[in-house]
Amino acid sequence: MQRIIEIKEGVTRMPEWRLSQPVNFTLDEGEHIAIVGANGSGKTMLVDIITGRHPLLQNEPHYDFTPSTRQSASENIRYIAFRDSYGDNDGQYYLQQRWNQQEIDKETPLVNDLLEKAYDMAGNDTPERRAMQQHLYDLFHIRHLLDKYIILLSSGELRKFQLTKTLLAEPRVLIMDNPFIGLDADTRDQLKDLLTTLSVERHLQIILVLSKTDDIPEFITHVVEVKDMVVAEKTTRRQYLERRPDDPLRVLADDRAEAIVNLPYRDGEYNSENVVEMDQVSIRYGERTILDTLNWTVRNGERWALEGQNGAGKSTLLSLVCADNPQSYACDISLFGHKRGSGESIWDIKKHIGYVSPEMHRSYNRNVPAIRIVASGLKDSIGLYVKPVAEEYDICRWWMDLFGLKGKEDTSFLKLSSGEQRLVLLARAFVKDPQLLILDEPLHGLDNRNRRLVKDIIDAFSRRRNKTIIMVTHYHEELPSCIDHHIVLKRHV
Repeated sequence: MQRIIEIKEGVTRMPEWRLSQPVNFTLDEGEHIAIVGANGSGKTMLVDIITGRHPLLQNEPHYDFTPSTRQSASENIRYIAFRDSYGDNDGQYYLQQRWNQQEIDKETPLVNDLLEKAYDMAGNDTPERRAMQQHLYDLFHIRHLLDKYIILLSSGELRKFQLTKTLLAEPRVLIMDNPFIGLDADTRDQLKDLLTTLSVERHLQIILVLSKTDDIPEFITHVVEVKDMVVAEKTTRRQYLERRPDDPLRVLADDRAEAIVNLPYRDGEYNSENVVEMDQVSIRYGERTILDTLNWTVRNGERWALEGQNGAGKSTLLSLVCADNPQSYACDISLFGHKRGSGESIWDIKKHIGYVSPEMHRSYNRNVPAIRIVASGLKDSIGLYVKPVAEEYDICRWWMDLFGLKGKEDTSFLKLSSGEQRLVLLARAFVKDPQLLILDEPLHGLDNRNRRLVKDIIDAFSRRRNKTIIMVTHYHEELPSCIDHHIVLKRHV
């Protein structure tokens, strides 16, 4: 049997990228592997060793990519990392950029240009390859995105784009970090079907890096668990599922839940009956309609689930609420009883809103201590331009401890795992005890235990007076029990 990848007693040269024990890993012809483990367990470190990103002291990985005629690992292994799914951040991206179309640079690429470039780089133009390209476009429903600037895609649309671009490159080994998060249910099922077909019909070995271990596709043959920086032996999918522990029914201790409920209230809170009011709101970009005469009222104390397909306008709707979208001032919108544009500044409004989203995760590309990211939530900024006082840092530490981040306060944000980064951004959303909590795909990249923890925290927070919640997710099981209202947006084609 052909051994495509083999690592024996692998130890990275740089100590900061080492796992607790030497790594042994193999990928054989016909195998498709799920790498699983808790947030911060070392899954990404293992992938970086597999791809050759982190060189080893000795015993470098052995590769055999036959029948591919390309020799190097970089040509044969394609890796879609967690951050890639939110688009390439070149340092120029900022949170509101997606909705500021007038500021788009003329050199900003279109989706079609980037996909054609990926197609051309992969090989010769043949009828078979063109047919595969068109099949991918149909599968991911992206034809209507081809003439769209890349920075304007929603987080779900970006995931579809990244998957399409990577598959057009025709790799020998495809590694994907949590490929199903951010995709609506239909697209998740279609992607599983496609990967199943590719795993059978093509010389393609698939490795999935999964935090959500109750969703391992059937085409996966083996599982490698990474726990506490140790890579376990490869087992069959069946063996792993037989011994996989049940998900916890509750993680947050009762005393901690009560501590959230009994937090002191701040002065200067709004006490309006209606928190969000939208009257005949429409958003259009050129000939593309995103929202069409939407009427929506969110009353004080309600907890809403905002649902819809990828590209249906969910994040655009939330950008109007948060005043991150310049079109919000041309719409009939009231927040906390104040009509938009009637004198309340953006910052007056933002003081009462806690917010986390894929766009926010993308915009945080700063190598600063995690506690400073949390503290920026007190100042309503992406960076931290005003130094918090000691008492404010104590509040930040309390919330970080609540989200399981004790001891991570001084760790650089970019050195945390993607799941730990999401927990930091969640702590940032809660830290100022907001009256309106907006959670756009808050559980992205979290392992099963942390998903339960976050749901417990949301439920406890909802028991506080004068608190309203809007949450976006494509997984119904992610919704906490406190959700009592639903709104579904439909995509305009």
